[in-house]
Amino acid sequence: MGRTRKGRDISGWMIVDKPAGLSSTAVVNKVRWALGAKKAGHAGTLDPEATGLLAVALGEATKTIPYITDALKCYEFTVRLGQATNTDDTEGEVIAESALRPSDDDIKAALGAFVGDIEQVPPKFSAVKIDGQRAYKLARDGEDISLAARPLWVESLIMLDREDADHVLLELTCGKGGYVRSIARDLGATLGCLGHVRELRRVWSGPFDVAGAVTLDQIEALAKQPELDDLLRPITEGLTDLPEVTCTPEGKTRLKNGNAGMVVAHDLEYGDECWASYEGQPVAVGTFKAGELHPSRVFNL
Repeated sequence: MGRTRKGRDISGWMIVDKPAGLSSTAVVNKVRWALGAKKAGHAGTLDPEATGLLAVALGEATKTIPYITDALKCYEFTVRLGQATNTDDTEGEVIAESALRPSDDDIKAALGAFVGDIEQVPPKFSAVKIDGQRAYKLARDGEDISLAARPLWVESLIMLDREDADHVLLELTCGKGGYVRSIARDLGATLGCLGHVRELRRVWSGPFDVAGAVTLDQIEALAKQPELDDLLRPITEGLTDLPEVTCTPEGKTRLKNGNAGMVVAHDLEYGDECWASYEGQPVAVGTFKAGELHPSRVFNL
């Protein structure tokens, strides 16, 4: 018989401005401890040295995580030109150098090749699995590994600033599965000068913006206090990219039992994905078919 997880049945989103030096899992654990929550997860890993928006889901909000991880997200990052590292960021060893420094115009002209549907090879020091093992573990063990290219949608990639000859600040808006370190590495290769990420910050992800995020210092200061609950965002904020329908009372009961239920909808077509509410509370996510919602996820609130 499985062990019962201790903690409160609390549901919602905590939007955190992650500091450098902590893993995403460590931040989730800190939030879960501070709230005394039974269940928590995050919508998209940030590297330990990266900062910025980390969306932490509590309780039933974890069922909406896929809608945040699938959404567009935006990063600001500084590329160190003239050096390649084995990790494609400052955590690794410098493995090659170049004296070439491209002009601002050269950089701007090269960015277009990284916009739209592109193919991207993940960094060797990444969580991608090879024959059941994480790539970063194999790389740390000194194995010569080869990773396959993966498709990535890049909405935009623009140059924001040129700090000096060695550093350029870029803004990337992309879909699910993007590696900023790979963008920096491949841009450096395209420019012929090499490159890696010096600093990385996630600015927004789906409906969540770092401007409204909470710091870990704030979370720790309010840990185990009722005031911390007030910083939670509602579950429905994770569903803003989906259309909303409303349940009939009978439909709510059927949906709660995992069955298709009657809903009131406008401007939806057969097969559209949507979420259903009843008196302002989320009930289920599913597929709209002939006046009914066929649930794929049901919220136990």
